[in-house]
Amino acid sequence: MSPVRRLLLLVLVLGMSGTLVDLLLLSHYEDTAQLIPIGLLAAAILIAIVHGIRPTGLNVRALQGVMLSVLVAGVAGVGFHFNGAAGFQLEIDPSQTWWEVAKKVVRAQSPPVLAPGAMLQLGLIGLVYTFRHPVIGKDRAFEEVNI
Repeated sequence: MSPVRRLLLLVLVLGMSGTLVDLLLLSHYEDTAQLIPIGLLAAAILIAIVHGIRPTGLNVRALQGVMLSVLVAGVAGVGFHFNGAAGFQLEIDPSQTWWEVAKKVVRAQSPPVLAPGAMLQLGLIGLVYTFRHPVIGKDRAFEEVNI
């Protein structure tokens, strides 16, 4: 494995671990939807560690799958956070326009609307790491891509 690929895997595992610890310290497990990023990050960390110890085509594909799920969870998380903060703002003053609510939501500290963006970054790092991974050989889906 190349040094750059090793560093990407290290950055990925450290980033996922830090985000997981952050979610746990913030008690981000009050309802079922809040458990999704915790479960995904825990699974992704486990798969990445197993892959780092013994890389196989199967765990590269598993890592790709969980990274796609992390991306989806990041987008959904931004939506959940936005809706939660918007609902709170509308409870305070139901006469606000959508634009007024949106401006307040983006600046809100709780829930932080863009915090799930970390999941997007981690998912992308994981997908970059697995792109054309040498363990799975040349993937036909990328034969015409020239990088």
